Amino acid sequence: MPCPPFDPDEIFAALQAHKVRFIVIGGIAAILHGDSGVTVDVDITPSPDPDNLRRLAAALRSLNARIRTAGVDEGLPFDVSPEFLTSLGPDGILNLRTRAGDLDVAFCPTGTAGLDDLARDAVSIESPSGVPLLVAALHDIIRSKRAANRPRDRQALPRLQALLARTSRSTASSSPSAT
Repeated sequence: MPCPPFDPDEIFAALQAHKVRFIVIGGIAAILHGDSGVTVDVDITPSPDPDNLRRLAAALRSLNARIRTAGVDEGLPFDVSPEFLTSLGPDGILNLRTRAGDLDVAFCPTGTAGLDDLARDAVSIESPSGVPLLVAALHDIIRSKRAANRPRDRQALPRLQALLARTSRSTASSSPSAT
């Protein structure tokens, strides 16, 4: 079974349909801010409260989520339940394959203190198809990528820092006090 086509809007729509409280993070968040990078997965940080985990489990079931692992294109089945999600703990990470592409769920992304930390400066952005999303602030994406320090993150940092500088200048020049 080949990898499913990547359709982030279908993933976002499923999460929204189940009223999952989450913040978009990672490369897809950077792209939503205007980054020219490429990504092949959706990264989210969900709220860890029990009701939200119940809704997240339902959304994952609707997406036919399976654990992503090398050598098993369709992924491995797992207990898609709120109890399993709770058992992952506050630092839990799930790398999933869904019918709409790959989805990574990180309860506390590297370099952050989790959802409440990211929510402080998160911004509302619509996906290209109009799905309203809460997206980590660009400076928080940079903070997380800097802390993760993976080669692909180090490669993206100069581009993201330049984007942050451009958007900061644009915001400053359009503010009422700048005129």
